[in-house]
Amino acid sequence: MRKPRSAEDIRHDTAQLLQKHRIKNPPVPVDKIAEALGATVRYSPFEGELAGMLVRAKGQIIIGVNSLHHPNRQRFTIAHECGHFLLHQGEEIHIDRTFRINRRNEISSLAVDADEIEANRFAAELLMPFDMIMADLRERDIDVENEQELKQLAKRYEVSVQSLTHRITNLLEYY
Repeated sequence: MRKPRSAEDIRHDTAQLLQKHRIKNPPVPVDKIAEALGATVRYSPFEGELAGMLVRAKGQIIIGVNSLHHPNRQRFTIAHECGHFLLHQGEEIHIDRTFRINRRNEISSLAVDADEIEANRFAAELLMPFDMIMADLRERDIDVENEQELKQLAKRYEVSVQSLTHRITNLLEYY
């Protein structure tokens, strides 16, 4: 198992992506970024806990998103799959033809696979960019114990309160 890329490297990659697309304020339009990267985003109901997948076949890139999930989770899935697209080759699967695929499911969040750790970091950094979230935290003096404040900030970024809380906690531990 290889060591995942550092948070700083992923922060740098996402900052460049945001700058390239002239995104300066939340919410980050992850669907537009995916399309700008050459991916087609398709929504479909998936069975079980499968949140999404990235398929690369015959020069096409398709990000499949579980249409049964909350829109905030769908946004995280798109950002996660963009991370896979930019950072990883994917595993090769053969079903009448060969193509590469990355899947996002309940195992993705367990932080045991380097690719999944990186894709989750990339998604969090893309949806809640470091500079933007730190500016909001300084400006608003957010109390992480105040659920109403967290809900307002999560709404601003179009992410779940759980995702926002995790991001803030990681940033506060790191800085």
